Amino acid sequence: PIASCAMPAAEGMVLKTNTEKVKKARKGVMEFLLANHPLDCPVCDQGGECDLQDQSMYYGIDKSRFKENKRYVPEKYMGPLIKTQMTRCIHCTRCIRFATEVAGVPELGAIGRGENMQITTYLEKAMESELSANVIDLCPVGALTSKPYVFEARPWELKKTETIDVMDAVGSNIRVDTYGWEVKRVLPRINEEINEEWISDKTRYACDGLKNQRLDTPYVKINNKLKPSSWDEAFKAVSERISKTKSEKIAGFIGDMTNMETIYAAKDFFEKTIKSENLESRYEKLYINTNVRSNYLFNSSIEGIEKSDLIILIGTNPRFEATILNSRIRKNYLKNKTEIVSLGDVGDLTYPYQVIANKTDTIKDIIDNKHEISEKIKKSKYPSIIFGHSVLKLKSAPYIFEEFKNYLLENDKISDDWNALNILSKNSSAVGSYDLNILSKNSSFEILDKLENNSFEVLILFGQDNLKFEKKNEFIIYIGSHGDKGASIADIILPGAAYTEQDGYFTNLEGKLQKAYKASYPPGEAKEDWQIINELSSFIKRKNLYKDKNQLIDSLINYLNLNNINEAEFKIPEYNFKSEKIITEEIDYYHSNVIARASKTMSECKNIRMSLQKTGTDN
Repeated sequence: PIASCAMPAAEGMVLKTNTEKVKKARKGVMEFLLANHPLDCPVCDQGGECDLQDQSMYYGIDKSRFKENKRYVPEKYMGPLIKTQMTRCIHCTRCIRFATEVAGVPELGAIGRGENMQITTYLEKAMESELSANVIDLCPVGALTSKPYVFEARPWELKKTETIDVMDAVGSNIRVDTYGWEVKRVLPRINEEINEEWISDKTRYACDGLKNQRLDTPYVKINNKLKPSSWDEAFKAVSERISKTKSEKIAGFIGDMTNMETIYAAKDFFEKTIKSENLESRYEKLYINTNVRSNYLFNSSIEGIEKSDLIILIGTNPRFEATILNSRIRKNYLKNKTEIVSLGDVGDLTYPYQVIANKTDTIKDIIDNKHEISEKIKKSKYPSIIFGHSVLKLKSAPYIFEEFKNYLLENDKISDDWNALNILSKNSSAVGSYDLNILSKNSSFEILDKLENNSFEVLILFGQDNLKFEKKNEFIIYIGSHGDKGASIADIILPGAAYTEQDGYFTNLEGKLQKAYKASYPPGEAKEDWQIINELSSFIKRKNLYKDKNQLIDSLINYLNLNNINEAEFKIPEYNFKSEKIITEEIDYYHSNVIARASKTMSECKNIRMSLQKTGTDN
C-alpha cells in the first residue's frame, strides 16, 4: 500500500482504496500516531471537534500493542492566546508552515529528530503575529488550544451563529459561539472572497470585552453625577433638552462599529424629527469624495489584490489596518514576486517592499511623469494604489486624490475590468456611512470645524468614542454599549447593543453588503440601537419613525438602490498642491475600539507588544 499523497495519479493506474490491505495499513498508521499520544480526551479542549478522535474512531483499532512508556514534552510558552500541551503533538508541522508561509512571521520551528522532535518558539516568547491564533484551528489535536477558552465549554453545549466581524473594515466571516448570554468564542468561517479561512487575533479574542464595562441601564447626570434612571425619565430629559435647542445647534456623530440600520435610523431622526443636517460619520478630517461610489471603495477587491502586479502603499500600514488584506498581499508576493512600494518606512509588513520618499512631492512627481514609479504604473497591467487614512488627512488630500485619479484615468488604469484606485477604510461602519451620505455637504469639514469651535449646544453620539474635542458647555447624549470615552463625557447615557446582540447590515471596504446576525441579547435594560432612536422619536414627536424593523430595512434598501442610480451631487472643492510629509499614523492595534479596550485578553497582548518595544526586539 502507498499513501495517496505520495503517489501522483497516472493514466491506466488501477486504484483500490477500500481493500483489507488498505484498511490494515490505515490502522497501522493510526497505531503509530497514537503510540505516544496521551489519553487526555476527557480534559482536552479539542474534545468533540478533534481530527485525531474522528480518524481514530473511523480508521483505528480499539487496542494498542505499544507497551513502552509514552514520551513527555514540557509545555511551551507562546503568549496569552495559545495554550500548549506538546505531549499531544503529532508533528504534522501545520503550525510551522502557517507561521512561515501565511502569517509571514517565522517564529515557530522544530528542534530534535524523530521521537525527540519538538515544536517550539526557540526562545520561549509570545508569538507576535496578528494571525497567530489561527494555528489553534489548524492543529488537528489538542496540542495548541485557546488559552482564554480553557475549560469554558464543550462544543456541543454552544449555540453557533454565523455572522460578520466588525473589528476592521474587511468584514471577515465568523461564527460566534454562545453559552446563554455570554459569547464564549469566535471562530472563522470560510469565505474565499474575503478572509479565506483566517481571522485576526483581535477578531477572535476581543469577544471577552463584550461582558466588561457594559452599560445596562440608562443614566442621567444630576448635580454633575451620573445616576441610574428609567427609560421614560431618560427619554423625557433628552426630549426636553432637544425641544429647547435650535436644530442648527444639534449635531450627531456615528460610531466606528455602527450597523447600517442604526445609521439610517439616525439619518431619519435628524432629518424628520430634529430637522437638522448636522450628522457626521467621520471623527477626523478625512477627504472623501462621494460623487461616485468607487471613490471610497477598495476597488481592486480583497481577492483581486492577489493578481495585482504592482502595489503602491500611500499613508497606510495594512498589517494593522486590515490584517487579512495584508495576508493576501503577502500571498501575492510569495506567488508572483510582485513589486510592492511604500511612501515611507512603515515597519515590518511580513513581505519585502521598496521605500521611497514619504512626501507629497513624490506623488506630484509620479502624476507629472517625473518619477520612475510613473513608468512602472503605465507598464503594469493590474496596478493597485492603496490610499490610507494618514494621506487623506493631509491639507493637500483633495489634490492628491483627485489628480492621482485623473492620472490613472488618463493611463486606462480605471476601467470596468480593473480599477487601480483603492481607499483602505479602517472602520466597519465607514463605507456604509458614505453610502448613506452621512457627511458634511461636499465632504467639507463644516460639522467638525463647528465641533472644534464649540458651536453646538447638543451632541448625540451614536456609539462614537473617538472624537477629539474639548468639551465646554455641550449637552452630550451617548447611545452605546460600553462605558468608554463617549460615556465618560455624557450627560445622558442610553444603553445600546453590541454587534453580537442585534441583527445588522455592514458594508465592507470593497463595497460588499453583509448581514451580521444576532448571537446573544443586550444585558439588563439595554436595547437595540435602532429601537432607542425609534422610541426617542416617538417621545419627541409623538410618532414612531418605523412601525417595525422590517419597515426600516425596506426603507434602507430602497434608499441604497436609489442612491446607486442617482449618484450623489458632489462639488469638488478648489485644491492646491502643498508640500507635506506623509507620516503613517501608528495604530493602537489591540485597543482600537470600545470592545477591544474592554477586553482583558487584548490588554495582555498590548502589554506584551509594549514590553517587546522596550527591549528593541519588535520589528
